[in-house]
Parts: sequence; C-alpha cells; structure tokens
Amino acid sequence: MPRFLRLLPVIAASALGATAINVPPALASTSQDSIIQDDSQLIANTAGTLQTFKNLGVTRVRVGIYWSHIAPRPTSSQRPNFNATDPGAYPAAGWRAYDQIVQSAKADGLSVYFILTGPAPRWATGPGMPSGGNPYYGQWKPSASQFNQFVQAVGTRYSGHYHGLPRVSFWSIWNEPNYGIDLAPQATNHDTTEVGAGLYRGLVDAAWSGLRASGHGGDTILIGETAPRGLDHPIGNFSGVKPLRFLRALYCVDSSFRPLRGSAASARGCPTTSSGSARFRSQHPGLFNATGFADHPYPGSFDGAPNVTTALAPGNRVVAGNDPDFAELPKIGVLERTLDRLNRVYGSRAQFPIWNTEYGYQTKPPEPNARINAATAAIYINWGEYLMWRQPRIKSYMQYLLVDPPAGNFASGLMFANGTPKADYDAYRVPLFIPSTSGRRGRALEIWGGARAARYGGSPSVAIQFQAGSRGAFKTLKVVTLSSNGYFDVRQAFTTSGTVRLVWSSASGQMLHSRSQAISIH
Repeated sequence: MPRFLRLLPVIAASALGATAINVPPALASTSQDSIIQDDSQLIANTAGTLQTFKNLGVTRVRVGIYWSHIAPRPTSSQRPNFNATDPGAYPAAGWRAYDQIVQSAKADGLSVYFILTGPAPRWATGPGMPSGGNPYYGQWKPSASQFNQFVQAVGTRYSGHYHGLPRVSFWSIWNEPNYGIDLAPQATNHDTTEVGAGLYRGLVDAAWSGLRASGHGGDTILIGETAPRGLDHPIGNFSGVKPLRFLRALYCVDSSFRPLRGSAASARGCPTTSSGSARFRSQHPGLFNATGFADHPYPGSFDGAPNVTTALAPGNRVVAGNDPDFAELPKIGVLERTLDRLNRVYGSRAQFPIWNTEYGYQTKPPEPNARINAATAAIYINWGEYLMWRQPRIKSYMQYLLVDPPAGNFASGLMFANGTPKADYDAYRVPLFIPSTSGRRGRALEIWGGARAARYGGSPSVAIQFQAGSRGAFKTLKVVTLSSNGYFDVRQAFTTSGTVRLVWSSASGQMLHSRSQAISIH
C-alpha cells in the first residue's frame, strides 16, 4: 500500500530485458486466482467498479475492513458501553458500504475477500503511546481481546445468516504487520527486539478464535500480509522490520531457527522454557493451521523488473542486491522454505500456499517519483504474472488499484485518475509474455498468455497473431484453447523478425488485443 513509501528512500533497480526462464511446464499453476483491490472506487461507485472488475476477468475482490471505521466513538480514549460481538451494536453507517459491496459482488458472481485490519479505535489501543500527535495512534498496541470481539461481529454479520446478507468465506488478518505504520511499536532495545511480531501473534490468535466463534472455522483464512522489505536500523516504533526477520520472531526462533529462551523469548512474548515451546503450536493454532500465507511481493522500488532482487545500501536506499530477509517476488522460494522450516520447528508438516495479495507498478505520469511509464509497466505486469503462474504454491495474481489516486500518490492503477485506461490496462486484460524474445530461424519460442475474462464468457480460445518485419497486416499463426482459468502456454516457430500479439473475442463480441511484443529472429 502507499504507506510503504514513507519508510524507505528508494532508488530504482530496473531491468527491461526479458530473460529465459527455465521452469518445467509441469510446475505451472492450474488454479490461480485473479485478485484486485481499490476500496476508494468501490465505495464511490460500487456497481460500476465491480462491473469493470468482472470485465477485466477478476475472480476475487480484496476489501479492507478497517476496525476504527466501523467501531463507535473511534477517537475516544474511553470505551463505549456496548456489546462488541454484536454487529447490531455498531453504528449502521459503518457497515453500509461493506453490505453494498458483498450484495453487489454476489449478484455479479464475484467473490469477496475481507482483510481484517487496523487502525484500532483509540479506546482499544495500549499504554505508552508516544506524545506529540503521532498520526498512527490507532496502530499502537491494539487490544487482542477487543479485536477478537470485533472480528466476531464482522464474522456474524457476514455469516450468511444475518438479515439476508451474503456470506463471506475468505479472510486475512491485519495489513503489513511488520510495518509500524500498521502495527506499533515494531522494535525496541536499539532495534534488536522485534516486539511487533508478538503483537501480531496476539492478533492472529484473536482473529482466529473470533472467526471460528462466528461460524467461519472452515473458511479460507490467511496470515501474514507482510510487506516485502524493511530495515535493520532505524526501526523504532513506526518503521518496518524485514519480513523474514519478523517471521522468525513471530514463531519465536532465532536466526538459526532455534527456539528463543530466557529474556530474548520473554521480550517477544514467547515461551521461555522448552515445556512452553512444546505447547506453542497448540496455543497459536492460526500460525500452523491457516489456509495460506499472504505476501506483498512488490518489485524493488515499485518500478523494478519482477526478476530483480534488492538490498539496502548506505542511507537505507533500495538498490539491486539480495537481502536474505526480503520477500519480493524473486524471493518467494526463500519465503516458502522459511515458512516450512518454522513449521517443522514445532513438528508441523504444513506447507503454506503463498497468496500474492498486493502487487502493482507505479507509473510516471502521474507519479512524480516513479521511474517507469505505463508501457513498461505493461511488460512488467505480464512478466510478473507469468513468473507467479509458473510456481504451483503461488495461488493468486493481484493488481493493487484500478484507478490512480487523484493526487498521483502511489499511481499503480490500470487507469489514470480521470478514468482513461493506461497502457497496462489492456496488458492486464489480455496478458502476453514471451520469456525469450530472440532465437534462431525455425526454432520455437515459448509464448504464454491468456484472457482472464474468458471465465465469464466470450471465446474459449485466443489467436496468436504475427506481423512480419515492422509493417503490414497481422496474420493469425495459431488459435489456442484457454485453460479453465484463462491461460495458455505454447511454443511457436518463427522464420523472420516481427511483432507478436494476441486477439480475443469478449462476451460482447469486442475484439480485444494484448500488448505487442517485438521478437528478433536470426
């Protein structure tokens, strides 16, 4: 989310050239969700925004359930006298937008995914908040017990048995908990103690039991929602901890994956003895029984190529490199191995699927500090989706924002603020990626792509078209059948250089094109 920009001064680490990716086709995903989020657009124009999502082929809509937006008297330091587990005890206005979203989404055949997150109402925050009018008061030591009651209220309202409202069956717990602007404090003792991880552990416990108590024990429930990068210093209250370091603290192990003991354990809210560690798994079921782990695998500096890893240079600038504790897209394998190892410490064989739940590229224009334009973003979103599709443990591809914010801050939308589609709009709708864009005459190149809206109707196939040289008409080389989730992956030989594109016929009969990709044959 845009708040990430406040944490790290960045330098782009971009690479325009696509390189060959040697991954056996058997490893590719067969059931990848398409997720999108744009809360502002949904609230402003629920029906129209959902229809646009469906036209784009989205299957799941991510919506933030912000605790303080629903709770009564959210700015008061005194808790109101009300039954916090009863959705009817909350102000009706706080639910109105969410009710409309779930009702309209059901009518459109779209699934809703609620992320239960802060800021907390002020009366549910903890002691010791720094003075000085810090804007993040709602993130300061949120009460796990009060969060549990709030989650029960949300779960009850969207259980499918409350005043005719549809059921929601897909949830995740807290946004970017490794960042102090979402959960604070993050680190104490000169940044050596990751106290934010202990806070998050309590919130996971609370939400897990709250969802089960309200009839959602069998639903999809994700943990994590971690930001991909962070710092070692300075962190303090409101900056960010690197995600894999945060995870080790969350599961109460040191850098060698040995259970913490003594004061190191106590400071992070962990068991201090071996007998306590033996009970850790049963005491924190959400950490071991969650449906999957949500990651925000944003590229380096939000404008780097999706295969570029990053690290921190002096001054905490993000540059090309390979920080062992980052969780960007190229580091998904490291994240998977870390999660597997953390589970094994406690005797669990769980291998969490990875859900990409925030991803996108900021573009210039309109983002003044962005380093790529929408045409480059179009290449990158197709490339990133291809890389995710090739990994069977990644269960979703996510687009964060449909429309750029009016001020141009975090301009990762597929449309400008005035509603004009950007170059990456068509690229998202009909993706195309050619891993190696040069080859020998007559030798087949891999062509991957799709039409994500095919699941809602239209042609069950796409045409691969080719323009020889740099001018002339495009001619269809091959018509390929799409998989059930709208993708294909084939090989095609070429005898000359030229340009490749895809054409797909929508349910309304409109002929939609992918971006065009030049290839060089020698």
